[in-house]
Amino acid sequence: MSDATSEKNSEWMTIISFSGDLDKLWPTTILASTAAANGMDVTVFSTFWGLFPLVRDGEKIGHDQMTKMMGGMNPPGFSKAKLSKMNMGGMGASMMRKVAEKNNLMPPEELFEMSMDMGVNMWPCQMTMDLLGIRADQMRSGLGQPVGAATALARMAKSEISLFI
Repeated sequence: MSDATSEKNSEWMTIISFSGDLDKLWPTTILASTAAANGMDVTVFSTFWGLFPLVRDGEKIGHDQMTKMMGGMNPPGFSKAKLSKMNMGGMGASMMRKVAEKNNLMPPEELFEMSMDMGVNMWPCQMTMDLLGIRADQMRSGLGQPVGAATALARMAKSEISLFI
């Protein structure tokens, strides 16, 4: 193995995914997959609204009326992700997906799967799961074990690149 390759393999990147908005899922999955393709050890820690895409599409989440309502307002999965601005009742997200397809940009759900196939660590936030009533059996398969903020911070402390999206 060359020195350049060993240097690449020692680089770590950690992304804190705080948003489940479509326009934030794209950069998260693009950066994660690109870094992994370049030999970096990548971890994405998904917390609060960033956890919703890791829940399987169509799952009903929540342990009480309030958290069930939150799950209804923020549907789990990638397919119903909204834009943070100009969503226009879902029309904006649909338009963005069409523009992306026309320009050969893979949708975030495909970039996510590709990232997983390349070994990106996907860590769900245990506290957020507990807070919002999300069970482990409702999550996508292949994710890492749920972890807390201390584990994410320890990972960030060792990372050359840490991002908050």
